[in-house]
Order: sequence, then C-alpha cells, then structure tokens
Amino acid sequence: DVDIVIEAVPEKMAIKRAVLADLAQVIPESAIVASNTSALSISEMGAALGRPQKMVGLHFFNPASVMKLVEVIPGLDTAQDTVDDVVAFTESLRKLPVVVKECPGFLVNRLLMPYLNEAVLALEEGAAPAGEIDQRMQAWGWPMGPFLLMDMLGLDVCAHVGEYLETEYGERMKGARLFPLLLQAGRLGEKSGAGFFGYGGESDEPVLKMIAELQASGQVKPNPGSFSEERLILPLINEAALCLQEGIASPGDIDLAMIAGSGMTYQGERMGPLAVADTLGLDVVLERLEQLQARYGERFRPARFLKMKVRAGHLGKKAGRGFHEYSA
Repeated sequence: DVDIVIEAVPEKMAIKRAVLADLAQVIPESAIVASNTSALSISEMGAALGRPQKMVGLHFFNPASVMKLVEVIPGLDTAQDTVDDVVAFTESLRKLPVVVKECPGFLVNRLLMPYLNEAVLALEEGAAPAGEIDQRMQAWGWPMGPFLLMDMLGLDVCAHVGEYLETEYGERMKGARLFPLLLQAGRLGEKSGAGFFGYGGESDEPVLKMIAELQASGQVKPNPGSFSEERLILPLINEAALCLQEGIASPGDIDLAMIAGSGMTYQGERMGPLAVADTLGLDVVLERLEQLQARYGERFRPARFLKMKVRAGHLGKKAGRGFHEYSA
C-alpha cells in the first residue's frame, strides 16, 4: 500500500533490474519507484519495472542525513506528474531538489569523476603525495581533499561508477590504473580500514609500493613535483561546459548542485564551477585546457561550447557575461 519506494541496492544494473521486477509484483499501480543510483540509466530501469511512467531517479548525496542536495532524474518515459510528486516529496524532507536531464553520472558525479580520477593519475605519476594533494585542494576551496573523499565514499563505489562512465564517455573518463590494484588488495576506504590512506593500525605503505611498481613496469611515466590545482579543477569546469552544451541542466542549477552536493567554494565564497570559470576568465580557462591537452592528452580537450563562448567575447566577469551574466 506504499506511495513511493526508493531503491538503493548496489550499482549493478542486473541487481537493480531483478529488484525492480520483484517490486512490480507487490506495489500498487499508482506507486512511484525512485532509484538512488549515482550514475545508471533511469530509462533502462523503467523498462525493467514495466511501468516507466512511474520510474524516476532520486539521487541523495552522502551522508544523506546531512547533505541537502537531491538530484531528480526523469527517464525518457517518466510522467511529469511523477517528477512533480517527487520534487514535492523531496522538499517535504527539507532537501534541495535539482531536476537533471538523464545522462551517465547525471550531474554532480559526472563532474566529480574527472576531478577525482585526475587526482589519482597525478598520484600515480608521483606529482605529489596524497596528503599534499588533499591539503592543496582543501586550501583551494574544497571541504576535504579528493583522496579523503574517495576513502569516505568507498573505492569500490568510485571504481564501479568510473568504469560505467568510461564505457559511456570513452577516453576522457578512462580510469587510473591504481583503482583495480586497490580493490584487489581489499583497500576499499574507511569502511575496510584502508584505502588511499591507512586507518587504525594500517598505513599507506602498500599504496606507495603499488605506485612504485606501476612506474618501474613502465605503465606509468614518473612526473615528480609537477602537481597543480588546475590539473584537477579544469577538467571539472570543462565537464560542466559539456553538460551545458548537452542541455543537462541550466548554469544556475549546475553551480547550485555542485555547491550543495560537494561543498565547493573558491576564494572564500560558495561558488560552482561555471562561476569559477567566469572569475578566472573563459579565455584563460580555454588556453590552460589547451596547454594541458598538449601535455597530457585528449581528456583535456576543451568543450566546443567553451570555445564558442570565447569566440563570441563571452569571457566571464571581466566582459559582463560568460556562463552567467553580470551587471556593470
């Protein structure tokens, strides 16, 4: 006799499809089924449920008891009534719903994965130790560094989402070589007592050994002392521009979602990636992405929409308009 069911089983489509098929046998036709998936297709789940008009994504952020943001993701066949009801339900929980067009990773996780993966690529190369990278990104404006965040989320969850995004987006989301090694070693983060960092009696020595072996085998080219905050931030900004290009969400909702979902700030202000780009200057962002592309490869290729903005003179705050508009 329920009105809404929220599914939160592991991030494997086969498991979700089985659960949804079982649910369809025991809930009323009027019931809404919402998935808490961080990345998988709502449209595919709707087909598995057999009543796609009642299937919707409802992605809470971790820890759900604290975080305000909830992404609401309609599938191809989700009814508008279903979306409206879920938005009202989310607001009744005193949460902040942001409606996002369906795409792999939706909005916040799609933007975060290039940022997190680039941190691991930098670590593999010896650009800087994990602790230093965390300290520098925290000083830049994040509530915690990328490695502590991944250890908290669970490295198995990060790896599964990363693998899925790589299959959907290709080379620019190609996962770092360190992820499968950490999983094989059972280093899943805080929950297992060891991830990038060690907890309790554990240390990070096994991780340092993995990195040394990757470099010695020639799988990773050493690049010591080369870490820069921009190497992590610019792919995130570029992915936000790609989301705009694809109509995934509005500029205001993209920035709001990143502030509410990740605690992102810049220069002491709560600021999302598009506002950060406007502050830096879109021409500066484009130039530095092109420099990183020349050095590290195609994952830094600037979004076509970013290039269009620069060519049109929409350079950010200094021009009065960029991704956002600014009054004189």
